[in-house]
Amino acid sequence: MEVKPSAIEGRGLFTKVTLRPRQKIGEYEGERITQREGRRRAKSQKWIAIVEVNNGKAIDGAEETTGFRFINHSCTPNTFMRIIGERAEFYALHPIKSGTELTLDYGDSHHNGELPCTCQTPNCRRFI
Repeated sequence: MEVKPSAIEGRGLFTKVTLRPRQKIGEYEGERITQREGRRRAKSQKWIAIVEVNNGKAIDGAEETTGFRFINHSCTPNTFMRIIGERAEFYALHPIKSGTELTLDYGDSHHNGELPCTCQTPNCRRFI
């Protein structure tokens, strides 16, 4: 994986290899916190890197080093996130060619539908 400038927003995460459908890409890493603490932190951040997992826990990826915090939102994503216990894993939705930016539909987020979407896809919902 490689972090580099993105046409969607700031920097993005790009694959350096071709990925197969449903292939595990990696795991979100970061500080393990409670969901309550994650929601408190999210209120003061413009760019949120917090993923809520199970058991009242969350992962704050603000300082994570794997690059997954740079996966940008898209209304037509090429990856999906699977929550397994207190982990968050990323998988390819379909074949993804080497050099492609990885994207994820953030779905419900701490932005509460107020952050303008910049994915530029035909199915763009305009807000996250």
